[in-house]
Amino acid sequence: MSLKNTYILGIESSCDDTAAAVLLNGEILSNVVASQAIHESYGGVVPELASRAHQQNIVPVVDQALQKAGVSTTDLDAVAFTQGPGLMGSLLVGTSFAKSLAYGLEIPLIDVNHMQAHILAHFIEEDGYNKPPFPFIAMTISGGHTQIVRVDDYFKMTVIGETIDDAVGEAFDKSGKILGLGYPAGPEIDKRAKLGNPKAFKFTKPKVKGLNFSFSGLKTAILYFVQKQVKENPQFIKENLNDICASIQYTIVGILMDKLKLAVSETGINHIAIGGGVSANSGIRYALKKAESQHGWTSYLPAFEFTTDNAAMIAIVGYLKFQKKQYADQSIMASSRLKI
Repeated sequence: MSLKNTYILGIESSCDDTAAAVLLNGEILSNVVASQAIHESYGGVVPELASRAHQQNIVPVVDQALQKAGVSTTDLDAVAFTQGPGLMGSLLVGTSFAKSLAYGLEIPLIDVNHMQAHILAHFIEEDGYNKPPFPFIAMTISGGHTQIVRVDDYFKMTVIGETIDDAVGEAFDKSGKILGLGYPAGPEIDKRAKLGNPKAFKFTKPKVKGLNFSFSGLKTAILYFVQKQVKENPQFIKENLNDICASIQYTIVGILMDKLKLAVSETGINHIAIGGGVSANSGIRYALKKAESQHGWTSYLPAFEFTTDNAAMIAIVGYLKFQKKQYADQSIMASSRLKI
């Protein structure tokens, strides 16, 4: 008996990327992302500008995703969308579009938690990619979130650690701003860190009990350090930029790895999966691979296209929920502070 092919359209609009993807039985046929360059000059995402850009981008992005996949709207079995968390104005655009499309096509509407999607992106069908077995530890690291999650099943997740103030991606971006780098600064710091000495400058790691994180104090320490050095030598940043970037990255990666080691120790689970935009960072990827041989972990690193906000991860969650007939109704609302 052959199973019917299932086509899922995924829509992601939680922050400043408008994305759409088409998935067939767990395999991605298309994954289109329209980024918003307008925020670069502001040094961060401007919510009102983001929601306006989503309104302009969503129809062409969905149309392109369907064309690339070689399917039409009549082939779709369900529409999955990001319900939250995220920027409310941005979420409303994607939610409204998804509800309207599902209603017009008379097909199921499926709500997706953005943070769960980062974790479940590991279950997208990819040649040669080994999926993490349950239970596993997931660490989601991005500009808006830093969490450690125990994952016992697709939809049985428990947050066991999270940031009490700023997210790790924000720590990278604010540090970059202090150094005069553009937005987002994370990729630039990563690039320069490869050319610098990670132990050139020492920054104290915040002392936070348990599995929670704090990055606010680190940002302040970096700011005061740079201000002091520049006062003594106005050319300090220019002369030492690679070393500063390497030292900042070394400290941040060290904080993340310390918490992961504690999580493995407390849970006894040594399968580690990472997700979110910061999981593209070469420092954290290297540290995880090193931990495999040092501590006997098995690490699961997603393809770069599935690390930043994308609709493929929304579509895979939609597919998993579709199989369980976990549908939403037309009364569902976007939720900016949605929890796992």
